[in-house]
Amino acid sequence: MVAGYLGGWFPMDEPGARGPVGWYECDPRAVLPVDGFRVPRTVARTVRRRGYAIRIDTAFDAVLTACAARRTGVWLTPRLAAGYSALHLVGLAHSVEAWDGERLVGGLFGVALGGLYTSESMFHRAPDGGNAVLLATAGHLAERGFTLWDVQMASDHTRRFGLEEIRPAEYRRRLRRALAARPAFA
Repeated sequence: MVAGYLGGWFPMDEPGARGPVGWYECDPRAVLPVDGFRVPRTVARTVRRRGYAIRIDTAFDAVLTACAARRTGVWLTPRLAAGYSALHLVGLAHSVEAWDGERLVGGLFGVALGGLYTSESMFHRAPDGGNAVLLATAGHLAERGFTLWDVQMASDHTRRFGLEEIRPAEYRRRLRRALAARPAFA
């Protein structure tokens, strides 16, 4: 899996698929700016009002399970989930979590290599749980010195935060620079 990410690819799988997991490259590739992450005023206000506690890596498996349980666009198969769990055990995959008391209400997970962070999937179980983890991730990446935040494919939601779509050659150029950096995620 690490070799795929280092090459600028990302995995996707299908339930019941046999053979190797597929690796893909988007054209254009979607990245969120670490510096210059845009927070809409309404999002900032509602996230602040909710007051969710943010934690890092305290419930990685629960975040992974919640992301895999999504009803549409299933790509996080058991074999891919096992790969991300293995990456978490060696300190390369991380989760950002939103908590309401003892209830996990939102989370995302991704892979950190050098100054690259890939957001692989996210979920929310309460209003603004997903937005809370996006804002927290942006702040965390900026504080730690990450330079490339890969989200693979654009969505209307991520466009609100300043998403940029770039060509594969530009992505690989930014990836090389990011991999030369050595920030620590956790």
